[in-house]
Amino acid sequence: MNLAALPKVDLHCHLIGTVRASTFAELARREKLDLPDTPERIYADVNSLPPDPGLYLNTRVPVPQGRGADEPEVSYSLFQVSSWVLQVLRDADDLTRITYEAFEAAHRTSATRHLELSFDALTEQQEKLGYASVVEAYAEGIRMAERDFGMTGRLIAAVDRSRTGDEALAWVRTVVDHPHDYVAGIGLDNLETAGPPERFAAAFRLAGEAGLRRTAHSSEHAPVAVNTITCLDVLGCDRIDHGYFVLEDDEVVARVRDERVPFTVISTTSRRSWRPWRRASIAAMIEAGLNVIPASDDPGMFPTSLTQEYRILSDDLGVPDERLKAMALAGVDACWLPEPEKAALRRRMESELAAAG
Repeated sequence: MNLAALPKVDLHCHLIGTVRASTFAELARREKLDLPDTPERIYADVNSLPPDPGLYLNTRVPVPQGRGADEPEVSYSLFQVSSWVLQVLRDADDLTRITYEAFEAAHRTSATRHLELSFDALTEQQEKLGYASVVEAYAEGIRMAERDFGMTGRLIAAVDRSRTGDEALAWVRTVVDHPHDYVAGIGLDNLETAGPPERFAAAFRLAGEAGLRRTAHSSEHAPVAVNTITCLDVLGCDRIDHGYFVLEDDEVVARVRDERVPFTVISTTSRRSWRPWRRASIAAMIEAGLNVIPASDDPGMFPTSLTQEYRILSDDLGVPDERLKAMALAGVDACWLPEPEKAALRRRMESELAAAG
């Protein structure tokens, strides 16, 4: 099967993580940002070091304790590179540009039909524009992509779990007080070990009361399954980003399998030494019958693409073509489009998948 041409849906993609090295280089020159190397070299050396390895000594899928074979001599963490990129985004035109380029790359490399992009709380520079103007700039990039590529798209306002619960609540209140058709929900990101999900219960409750959908990074860095239960039962999440450590608890696995909880999974990570563990975990999730949906996460910086994530499942994990097609359709079911648009997307995807043979 031609995986590049397979129609796909991407539900877990961070906008800043899509920014091209060439775009970053251009904007960094404009802003005269002092960098330790060229943006192209920095991107090539993105390699986040794992948290305390002592946390992962007895997991069911063994987590590598040493360095990976492909780790660069000089490593730049994903968070550091993302911070540099944020510093060079000056105005609304920059925000529209990177959004449009994210959709363009998804269309060109992966035949992505629907893309949901996460964006973070406003930087000091973006505060000068104001939340409404920032979101409208992102939305304009999506509209341009919808016109040029026949795609659909939505935005997810991400809560940084390294912040306090009060800060998260204030951010979500800003989102709720400025509703926008393209902002479909909220998420929870950053290192899971930095903030347990229950800290953000009030923020997620407010989002739910406002009709926003909810997701969260869970069971990704903390080697426990209980965080995923908290995300489902306390935060009211519709789907889970990552979720690999649900494998630590058979009862949790049984529940999320029975409830068909969508898990957006990515075989490629900036923690290069963890890539074999990620892939083995995803294989085990698939074997357990979980509702696994491939995603791209930070495709510009890893680098990867949604096609590459499908290719890893096919070539490295041996997932058959029919299961890959089912995953693509599961992405439609789990997306946050309004029901009429979701139904139209499903009809389109089913037609294209049937034509693919």
